[in-house]
Amino acid sequence: MRALFLVCVIDVLGFGILIPLIPFMAAQFGASPAVITPIMGIYSLSQLLAAPLWGALSDRYGRRPILITSMAGACASYLLLAATSSVPMLFVSRALAGFMAGNISAAMAYASDISSNANRARSLGMVGAAIGIGFMLGPAIGGALAGEQLQNANFVRPALVSAALSIVAMLVVVFLLPESRSADQRNAPQPGPRLSRLALLRQRPVLRWLMFGTLLVTFSQSTLDSTFAIWAMNRYHVGPRSVGLAILALAIVAIGMQTFGVRRLVPRLGEYRLAWLGIACWVCGMCAIAASSSLVLVLPGLILCGLGAGAFTPSGAALASHEAQPHNRGAILGTYQVGTSLARVVAPFVSGTIFQRFGPGAPFLLGGLVTMQAAWCMLAAHRRHRARAWTDAASAEDSQS
Repeated sequence: MRALFLVCVIDVLGFGILIPLIPFMAAQFGASPAVITPIMGIYSLSQLLAAPLWGALSDRYGRRPILITSMAGACASYLLLAATSSVPMLFVSRALAGFMAGNISAAMAYASDISSNANRARSLGMVGAAIGIGFMLGPAIGGALAGEQLQNANFVRPALVSAALSIVAMLVVVFLLPESRSADQRNAPQPGPRLSRLALLRQRPVLRWLMFGTLLVTFSQSTLDSTFAIWAMNRYHVGPRSVGLAILALAIVAIGMQTFGVRRLVPRLGEYRLAWLGIACWVCGMCAIAASSSLVLVLPGLILCGLGAGAFTPSGAALASHEAQPHNRGAILGTYQVGTSLARVVAPFVSGTIFQRFGPGAPFLLGGLVTMQAAWCMLAAHRRHRARAWTDAASAEDSQS
């Protein structure tokens, strides 16, 4: 688990370095907000198409080859980004990065492989914490490397650093991370035909509602991700360095929740209640950011968003993993990630236009309103889960009698 934690930190650190820089790079090339946010959305569109494929391939060929391949692709995308000189090249580099983003679903499947049902939420929380560390340190490092002033910001240096980190992560996988699925497990006959994503969702209503709930929450998260830099740049005239520090504050809170809060709250509240708590915190945080009148007042909103993300993300992933068996865990988690990827496709294409037409605070208010509906999805999943448990218990009693 320590090696996996290290791999996730290094790999996501490279990705996180570029998070606050893409909007500024596009703005430097003269792109409007309605164009800047789709540049971020093209990454998720490519990821949406590729994530289930990577999950299924990791079930068949193992987690290590998928991790290595996806990191090599990420390295290539960062090198292309370093050579970018126009908006179309930005689109191409982000599309390549998204298509090769199979590392997160493979890492989650790896964590599930080496953990029991009792401690799966904790293991996934540790993966989430590792990802959070990368997102925490990456934007601050990227902002520092690029500088504060847009006119003379250096975007080549951060892209090259990200490429180097992908190479380091690959080396850690090669030398320190053993395969979590044996050859017998990978080659074992499947208990049934391999199902498509739609078939998995049709047969697993709990998974379907969990995916819908995650889609709604992630829509709001992606709205914040895609518009925060533009919002800060236009409303408070700040640059990459300040945006990176703001994202750092959000990530610190999210990591604290995932590392320490989840471990203590899951035994007391359960995964469903913790997910509802995360939804409530996120909604309040988005509304606070939208209503803020100064940059200092943005901090409470970011703290609430960090608490919400830290509570919801591992809870939702753990609940989805309970719907899987060892032979199809990668496919189930890959299908679950479809909701995340779809939301990250839709939100950037919507938020930029809303920003231009209705004002800077409008995307955050929309994100809060959308996230509120996720509570109903989690309630539906909980009811379906309890109904299935009662049915299974009744069947067991009938078979014993």
